[in-house]
Amino acid sequence: MSKTILRRDVFIYKKMNSKTDKTTNTRVIPEGVKTSVEASRMKKAEDIVVLDLTGISSFTDFFIIMHGNSSRQNVAIYEGIEKELKDLSIRPLSVEGRENAEWILMDYGEFIVHIFSSRAREYYSLEKLWGDGIKLSL
Repeated sequence: MSKTILRRDVFIYKKMNSKTDKTTNTRVIPEGVKTSVEASRMKKAEDIVVLDLTGISSFTDFFIIMHGNSSRQNVAIYEGIEKELKDLSIRPLSVEGRENAEWILMDYGEFIVHIFSSRAREYYSLEKLWGDGIKLSL
C-alpha cells in the first residue's frame, strides 16, 4: 500500500508495509516529475501514470507514461514538458521519437517520460511490463 501526500509544494511518497501499516520508506518525488505531470495535463495528455521504479530499475527511478490522441498532440505534450523543465534548468539527456511521434521518449536520467499514441501504448504496455513498480497518483 502506498500514500502520496503534499507538503510545502513537495510531493513526499511514503511506502506503507501492508502487514504492519507502518511507514517503511519515505521518498521525495523529484520536482521534474511533478512538473512533467503538470505540463502534460496542460496539454490534455490522457491516462497519466507515474511509476516508482526505485530498486527495480538500474537506469532510472521513475517512469511517467501518458498518451495523446494524435501525433500533433504528442508533439505538443513533448514541447510543453520540455519548455516547463527547461524553465527549471532541467534538460534531457536524450529525446527519441519526435519524427513520427508514435512514442516520444524523454530521458532525464532520474526519470523518463513516455508519450505514446494510444495504439503504441497498448502494444508496448509498459505499465504491465514494469508492474512491480509502485503506481503513484499525483
